[in-house]
Amino acid sequence: MKYKLLLVMVTVVWGSSFVIMKDLVDDVNPAWLLAVRFALAAVALALLSLKYRKLFFQREYVKYGIIIGLPLFVGYLLQTIGLTDTTPGKNAFLTASYCVMIPFLNWAALRRKPNRFHVVAAFMCLFGIGLISLNEGFSVSFGDAATLSCAFFYALQLIFMVKFGRGRNPAVLTIWQLAVISVGSALVALATGASFDFSMLGGEAWLALAYLAVVVTALAILFQNVGIANVEPATAGLLLSLESVFGVAFSIALGYEALTPRVLVGFLVVFAAIVMSEYVPQILNRKRMSR
Repeated sequence: MKYKLLLVMVTVVWGSSFVIMKDLVDDVNPAWLLAVRFALAAVALALLSLKYRKLFFQREYVKYGIIIGLPLFVGYLLQTIGLTDTTPGKNAFLTASYCVMIPFLNWAALRRKPNRFHVVAAFMCLFGIGLISLNEGFSVSFGDAATLSCAFFYALQLIFMVKFGRGRNPAVLTIWQLAVISVGSALVALATGASFDFSMLGGEAWLALAYLAVVVTALAILFQNVGIANVEPATAGLLLSLESVFGVAFSIALGYEALTPRVLVGFLVVFAAIVMSEYVPQILNRKRMSR
C-alpha cells in the first residue's frame, strides 16, 4: 500500500509542475530549460545517493540508465515544446494517454496480447482526446500534437523501467536517466542555435526552477521508479494517470483555463478509458479466481 501512496504523491507533485513550466517556457527556451533543470536534478540526486557511489559507473547501470533515459528525454522534450502552444490542463491530460498505450507496447515488446478492454479503451481515449484537442475547424494544434507524441515515449520508458530496472538500485538508474535528459536537451539547444541568458531570470523564477529540479524531477522520478518496481505495471499506470487530474485541477484553480462542458466530457472520457484499460481487467480476473 505504501508504494501505491508513493505513486499518488508523485502525481500530485507532477500535477503542480504544469503551471510552473507554463510560466517558465514563456521566458526560457524549452531545450535549455530542460538541460538546466535536469542537470541540477542529477547533481542533487547524486549528492543524496553518495552511499551508492560505487555503483555510479558500473557498466550495467550506465547501459540501462541510458536505455531507459532516452525515451524519457524525447518525452520530456516533446511535452515541454507542446506546452508552449497549449494550456497546462490539456498538456497534462493528453500526456496521460500513455497509460492506454502501455498494453499495446507490452504486446510488441513482451508478446503480451492486449484484451478487449484495452482495445475499447484505446478508441475511447482517442474520442476523448478529440473532444479536448480539436478546434472548431477540426484541427489539432501543434502543442496538442507534440504532447500526444510525448505520451508514446513515456509509455516506452515505463516498459523499459519494468524490464531493465527490477533488481537494480533505482537511485543510480535515475541519476543516469536525468543526465541523459540534460545532455540530450543541451545538444538540441546547441543544434538549433537556441540561446538564453539565465542571469536575466528573477528570484521567483530561480525558486521555481529549483523546485522543478529537486522536488518535481530528482525526488519525484526516483519515487516513481521505486513505486514501479514494487507495484504491478497495470496498477502503476492507473495511479500515475492521476497526474492529469491534478494538472487540470491546478490549472483551473490558478485561472489558466476555463472548464467548458465539452472539455470536461473529454477529460472524463479519457479518464474512463484509462480506468477501463488498467483496472477493469484486474477486477474480472479477481472474480474469476474467487470462483
